[in-house]
Amino acid sequence: MEMQQIRYFLAVCDKGSFTRAAQSSYVAQPSLTQAIKKLEDELGGELFSRDRSGCRLTSLGRLVEPTLRQIFREAQAVKAEAIRFSRLNTVPLRLGVMTTIAARHLSPFFADFQREHPHLELELVVDGEAQLLRQLDEQTLDLVISAPTLPPPAPLQTLSLYQERYVVVFNDQHRFNQLPAIDLAAIQAEPYLDRLNCELRETLRGVCLGRQIDLYAAYRSNSEDWILAMASAGIGVALLPEFNVPKQAERLKWRYLSDPDIRRTVSAIYPAPNAANPELKPLLAKLQVAF
Repeated sequence: MEMQQIRYFLAVCDKGSFTRAAQSSYVAQPSLTQAIKKLEDELGGELFSRDRSGCRLTSLGRLVEPTLRQIFREAQAVKAEAIRFSRLNTVPLRLGVMTTIAARHLSPFFADFQREHPHLELELVVDGEAQLLRQLDEQTLDLVISAPTLPPPAPLQTLSLYQERYVVVFNDQHRFNQLPAIDLAAIQAEPYLDRLNCELRETLRGVCLGRQIDLYAAYRSNSEDWILAMASAGIGVALLPEFNVPKQAERLKWRYLSDPDIRRTVSAIYPAPNAANPELKPLLAKLQVAF
């Protein structure tokens, strides 16, 4: 019996559905289903009965649920104590930052925080949102800074930090440099640089469909640096969050997207119990007033 199997079992218990349990656990549903099946094989019977409305615990499932829940709680407590023990001398805070969050807007904050709390070490893990939230769930991260398009599942808490508007980025010789503002329809006539990591990519696609606008993707990349470099070279135009554009970018200009006005909210995400941790408490306090 593996801890992951127990975690998936409890997720199905709490969500009442294999689909919702997989979503809340940040795992593909076939993987979750396979783990539950292995657990059922070990315990000698089915744990859930499924119907159109979802799934319910079988008699065996109801029998083992309290014990498995207690095992999971105790394992989490042991893990937390072990982590705390390893932090006796210096206390590393492990923070996840979503790939598309600009370093230039957050790095001054982290510099100020570390000057105020020199005994704390900061470890920044940069990755996609789904991977970071999975690590947060596994308690290998203390907090994640992201721009979620949907509210994170309980028991995660969200602290809104700041909003940033989306801007149109282009070469300094581009015709857009003569315009005071640029709307989505104007971009349609230009080669478009598609950001594959954009968290609002599907939102933008829906807006374009509603307005019958077709953005021709001349290039696609999951790298912000490459998108900016291609825009600077005059290959095409791109849509980016405003803080992702360097202040002193050679041969690069930008304007706010005027119609529609697209924004994202950057937030700190953390499990509710973490708010009481003495290591994380001062960081959360500073985040609440810094932006």
